[in-house]
Amino acid sequence: MSSAVIQLLVLAAIAVFLILRLRSVLGTRDGFEKPPIAGPSPDAKRNRPEFEVIEGGPDRDITDHVTDGSPSAKALADMKKVEPGFNVTEFMQGARGAYEMILMAFEHGDIKDVRDFMSPEVAEAFDDVIRQRHEQGLTVESTFVGLRDIALNEAEFDRDSKFGEITLRLTAELIYVVRDKGGDIIEGSATEIKRQRDVWTFGRTMGANDPNWQLVATGE
Repeated sequence: MSSAVIQLLVLAAIAVFLILRLRSVLGTRDGFEKPPIAGPSPDAKRNRPEFEVIEGGPDRDITDHVTDGSPSAKALADMKKVEPGFNVTEFMQGARGAYEMILMAFEHGDIKDVRDFMSPEVAEAFDDVIRQRHEQGLTVESTFVGLRDIALNEAEFDRDSKFGEITLRLTAELIYVVRDKGGDIIEGSATEIKRQRDVWTFGRTMGANDPNWQLVATGE
């Protein structure tokens, strides 16, 4: 067998090996693939590479939510120094569920199951509104359609007390109806979706044993 033929066979073997290697790494796609509707699967999360924060470089967990170098970014960084396990993205995910849970409890006029997630001052303010509704004979019918938007508006941290506050801007969609004593609708609509904007501030002592954040202020 000539050297030219041997070289061709070697090159062909290398080409086949590279093709198989690329298929194993990249996979194959047939036709159009729809993007996943749900979040990544547990396997995908486990296999997802973790991004290290290079010393002196930006922390993507912070800069994905606030401007790098801003007072809020510095406050979040200070929170992480006191509590290294704190993760801003995970906080945002938890805040989504807390917002719906607390808002719906308030609208339905019973906050006993969520009182631990509110400061005494906020709980008292909610109680006052619920009491006024009851005295006026008003009833609220509310259905949470979805959270349209959530964004981190501001973060503050007190180094002395180690108390951190994170203020969020939230836009929810609700079906909201207020009825009077006779059952007539005086506000809202039973068929139209209402868009509601809130500014909520959650606070917590960083490094404390209690991992729960509390709603410490509300606004619009």
